[in-house]
Amino acid sequence: MLSFSGGTFVSRVLGLVREMVIAWTFGANATTDAFWVAFRIPNFMRRLFAEGSFAAAFVPVLTEVKERDSAEALRELIARTAGTLGGILLVVTALGIACAEGVTRVFAPGSIDDPAKLALTADLLRLTFPYLLFVSLTALAGSVLNSFHRFALPALTPVIFNLCMIAGALWLAPRMDVPIMALGWAILAAGVLQLLFQLPALRRLNLLTLPRWGWRHPQVQRILKLMVPTLFGSSVAQVNLLLDTLIASFLITGSQTWLSQTDRLLEFPLGLFGVALGTVILPSLSRHHVGDDPLGYSKALDWGLRTALLIALPAMLGLVLLAGPIVSTLFQHGRFDAHDVRMASLSLSALSFGLPAFVLVKVLAPAFYARQDTRTPVRAGVAAMVASMLLNVVFVGLLLALWHAPGDLSDGWLAALERVPGLHVGLALASALASYLNLALLWRALRREGLYRRQPGWGRHLLRLGLACAALVAVLVGGLVVWNDWTAWPAATRLLRLSILIVAAGTAFVATLLALGLRVRDLRAH
Repeated sequence: MLSFSGGTFVSRVLGLVREMVIAWTFGANATTDAFWVAFRIPNFMRRLFAEGSFAAAFVPVLTEVKERDSAEALRELIARTAGTLGGILLVVTALGIACAEGVTRVFAPGSIDDPAKLALTADLLRLTFPYLLFVSLTALAGSVLNSFHRFALPALTPVIFNLCMIAGALWLAPRMDVPIMALGWAILAAGVLQLLFQLPALRRLNLLTLPRWGWRHPQVQRILKLMVPTLFGSSVAQVNLLLDTLIASFLITGSQTWLSQTDRLLEFPLGLFGVALGTVILPSLSRHHVGDDPLGYSKALDWGLRTALLIALPAMLGLVLLAGPIVSTLFQHGRFDAHDVRMASLSLSALSFGLPAFVLVKVLAPAFYARQDTRTPVRAGVAAMVASMLLNVVFVGLLLALWHAPGDLSDGWLAALERVPGLHVGLALASALASYLNLALLWRALRREGLYRRQPGWGRHLLRLGLACAALVAVLVGGLVVWNDWTAWPAATRLLRLSILIVAAGTAFVATLLALGLRVRDLRAH
């Protein structure tokens, strides 16, 4: 896990730099809203095909062939899977490009009344949609490398994406008639370069083969059968995010950008630890299941749950309490002003509340996928998605009723949505609460099927974690009482004081854990 997290850490740090550069260059306005809508659609499909249902279906089958069959059978599986996945996505990509304006109308209906914004979003979508094809093949290569315990290279691959986006914003945008289009070209270039970056590693493993169509190949059929039911279940958070995009298209200008920045900030801890845990634990659980080792399976899952809580709880508390200082420090430059800081920090606090659930689902879902059980996560995911849709309407309506000014409702509720700032917070809060429902349903199924036996030491672990979190909160609250007006300070002052708070709170957290007996050996995977 350390090699994966190390590579992911580099990528996520560059991701924050990327977001800072985009905010500084473009701010939060109608053009950035158009870009985030155009990118979110193929990015949503990437999560399904690349990091969600495909990985959940492919890795267990790949592990089984790797453990039981010949090297030639493994090469055949990779070639047939790459050819089939690539062929399907080539058709999807072509349809997405051809129907870009229609897709935009479906997922951003609020822009229909603004022809210029609709046309810009469609043009951006035509550039970003091919990214789906290239990044999904990159994910296939990364899954193969992860199965051979080559975690560092796949984790470093997103660095290319971040560098391309930074170059697009700083170098290409000033040279274009429509500057925001530079980000679309950057995404297209990143998709191609990321795939090329993985190929030498596959060659060294003697697994680089030409893709071949394999729709009727037995193992490809198994992957497809496992994959299709999980299209929603494994990526509920992304489905919810896409539904948020639809609703946010009716909200005040800037809402799409604030939500996107919130999602990106949350992806730092989620990608660094949540995705890392899920990526590392899936091959391990699959191996224990194939080897008929229920005790090893249970121990691996127990380690994943303890580690997830140890990371997610303090991260959630830190993000909720430091949302304003973090957004101000990272983004309050150039065209991104204090009002944008307040709006983005509100949704960051709301969405961060669900971080523990997001991370724990990344651990629990592989417990079912490793056994090739796709039905249970699907049922839990669909239930959470429906709940999120209902909560979206409830929370946005409630906030509109509470926050509207006199006269805002004179033209009706729908028109008022475009006037009242802050309603995007309801979307973030709905996603957070729905993630806990997803977690609860998975946990109930896990206990009901007897897949997990709790290992000794949980009471001590939770006590240590609770006291360490209390120490972290005490430090942060004290610091925020002393330093409270972040948007008024120079950038250097914000950075220095935020660094002091994070280091002090982190030190208090770790020191409390160590004082109560936690040791590094307790974090080693089983």
